[in-house]
Amino acid sequence: MRRAIITLLVVCQSAQALIFGGIALFLPLIRTDLGLSFGQAGTLAAASSLTYALMQVPSGFLADRFAPRTLFLTGLLGTNLLAAMFAVLDSYDLLLINQALSGFFRALVFAPGLLLISEQFPSDRRATAMGLYVAGGFSSNILLSSVGPLLVGPLGWRLLFAVFAAAGLLTLIGYRRVTGPPAPGPAADDPVRITDLPALLRHRIVRLTGVIQFARLAVAQGFTFWLPTWLVVDRGQSLAAAGLVAALGAAVTAPANYLGGYLSDRIGRPLLVIGGSLAVLAAGLSLLTYVPGMPAVLLVVALISVVVQVYFGPLFALPISVLGARRAGLLSGFGNFCANLGGFAFVYLLGAVKDATGSFRAGFLGLAALCLLGLAAAAAARQPAAARPAGSR
Repeated sequence: MRRAIITLLVVCQSAQALIFGGIALFLPLIRTDLGLSFGQAGTLAAASSLTYALMQVPSGFLADRFAPRTLFLTGLLGTNLLAAMFAVLDSYDLLLINQALSGFFRALVFAPGLLLISEQFPSDRRATAMGLYVAGGFSSNILLSSVGPLLVGPLGWRLLFAVFAAAGLLTLIGYRRVTGPPAPGPAADDPVRITDLPALLRHRIVRLTGVIQFARLAVAQGFTFWLPTWLVVDRGQSLAAAGLVAALGAAVTAPANYLGGYLSDRIGRPLLVIGGSLAVLAAGLSLLTYVPGMPAVLLVVALISVVVQVYFGPLFALPISVLGARRAGLLSGFGNFCANLGGFAFVYLLGAVKDATGSFRAGFLGLAALCLLGLAAAAAARQPAAARPAGSR
């Protein structure tokens, strides 16, 4: 039963990630079919990302205050129904509202899902659980990048979104049946309040991990979003070759999420995994635009792809291990809020830097500098209480 629940949680995460990734992959076709400008097409993704980021703290709070399973199922239901609606809408205004609502419901999946999968593992394997959860999203991206372009020609993007939504709803039903009736929420003798967040922010470990979270997703999304364009524009590669490199990078990243969490739990030193990952990222991003020839580029891309999300699990688990699991949802929500601010800002900034300088070099070097800032925050967090969770070696 435990393995079935873990599998279904990961597949549910994969299904909703498939919907979000499908919009990015098929956006050129969607824009052409609906007659959208580039600005309008960009705001579809921005609307979803903005509401998703703004809902992270409320979602984490609700996961602590009420049953996370109810929120998780609600988020999945809303996300999949909105995906089915997206497949039939023609109005830009309705599409914009659809995507804004989609970001709202996607946020109800993330923090509650982290809590649900953590419940299936011992407390000293929390980073492993969290790394496994996010690996599902990367697995669906690999499938989408590999198979999506082949299917969209004969089927069309609208039918594919209907298929994605149907698959997500079926998985949701499977999870609901396996887990049985809703479990009661947390005990009400000391209920979690949204006003607990300022008190949590007074803890140094929360502020420092917030800085690292900002750097984590800024680097992850900035690198993965602009990598294909950089390969085509600055390196003269074909779009097919650039897509293959991106798919291979995602294939390397997916298992690394799980392995990073496993290693952190195994050695009991999450800050070592976090700091080591940031140091490798800083070196890789610094070298990326300077190495000659595609073989060297592929080697550096592979190196970055291995570590770009390997510290996801340790980073989310660290403040929970220090401050306790009572407010795990609120801590996870705040961490992901900081992360999404970084991703939102730097995906835009790398494009702006390219326009201003004519090259992606300054943008990638800026990401390397951000990794060094995260590394400094990880070093500052190396205190006896913060560096080692209770019960670690």
